[in-house]
Amino acid sequence: MCTEVISIYTLPDENNWNGRIDDTENPLSFRFHQVVRPKSIKELSAFTDKKTFGIIGFKCDEGVRRNGGRIGAAAAPDEIRKQLSKLPYHMEAEIVDAGDVVCEDKELEKAQSELGHYLNKLFAHSYIPIIIGGGHETLYGHYLGVRQFIGANKSLGIINIDAHFDLRTDDTPSSGTMFRQILSEDENAGYLCLGIQKFGNTKQLFAEASKYNCKYVSEEEITQYDRTFQAIDEFSGQYDYVIATLCTDSISSSVAPGVSAPSPVGLDPRVVRTILRYIIEKDNTLSFDLSEVNPLFDIDDQTSKLGAYLLAEVMESFDKKS
Repeated sequence: MCTEVISIYTLPDENNWNGRIDDTENPLSFRFHQVVRPKSIKELSAFTDKKTFGIIGFKCDEGVRRNGGRIGAAAAPDEIRKQLSKLPYHMEAEIVDAGDVVCEDKELEKAQSELGHYLNKLFAHSYIPIIIGGGHETLYGHYLGVRQFIGANKSLGIINIDAHFDLRTDDTPSSGTMFRQILSEDENAGYLCLGIQKFGNTKQLFAEASKYNCKYVSEEEITQYDRTFQAIDEFSGQYDYVIATLCTDSISSSVAPGVSAPSPVGLDPRVVRTILRYIIEKDNTLSFDLSEVNPLFDIDDQTSKLGAYLLAEVMESFDKKS
C-alpha cells in the first residue's frame, strides 16, 4: 500500500499566497499569506512545539471524468489557496504549503498512491494534513496515507459530509466508488455519511449502504443537531481514529454553484460549518480533505471562497484541541 511513487509531485507556488498587508510586524494583524510557508514536502523541517498544518493539493479530475461528471476540480487547489490567502489569521499554529500531487495521463490510481505516500510523510513529521482536492477521488488517497500511518490493525472511521454515498460498484475506480473500495478491502474501516439526499442516490445505492453497514443522516434530518451529534459521537467512539471529508456538492448550489454535481436542495454552509467544527474537535480526528470545488463553473469565485472559509474553520477547530 502506497509503496510506488511516481514523478507527479509539484512544488508549492508562492504566487498563491498574496493579499492585503495591514501590518508587517504585528501578528495580530496578519492574514494567512503572511503565515503560510511554502516548502517542498521532501524537505520538511523537524516538528516544533507549535501545531503545524501541512496543506497539500490533489489536482485531479480523472475520478470525476470516469464517473460521468463535469471536470474542472483539478483547478481548485490553487484557487482555494488564493482565497484562503486573504483571510485574517486567528491561530497560533504554523502552516506549511507542501505543494501538490498532480494526476497525469489519466493515471488516477498512481496519483492516489502518491498522495497517500506524501500524507504519510506529513504525519511522520507530526503535521496535521489538510488536503485540497480535486474530485472526491481525493478521499481514497487520503485514506491510503492514513492507513499507512496508523497501520493495518487500528480501526478507522471515515465521516463524509456528502449528498451521495459514493458506493458505486463500477469495476473502474472513480469519484463514485471510493467508499465501496475501502469497505470491501478494509475490515477495520467504517463509514458515516451526513447529508444524504434521497434523489442523489438510487435504491441500489441505499442497498449497498445497508450491505456495508454504513451509518447515515439524511439532508432532511441533519439540522436536528442533537441526533446528528449523537450519531457522530456514537460512530467516532467505535474507532481508534477518524478522518473527515467534505464533498462540496453537499452544499446548496445557490451558494456553491462551482461544484462537479450541483445540489439545488443542498445544505446551508452554516450547517456544514457547525458539523465540521464538531467532528474536528473530536480527540481522535486526524485529518481533513475538501473536494469537488470546480472553479470552471464558479460565479465570482464564491465556491472557492466558501471552500477557503471552511478550511480556515477546520484548522481553527484543530488548533483548539489540546
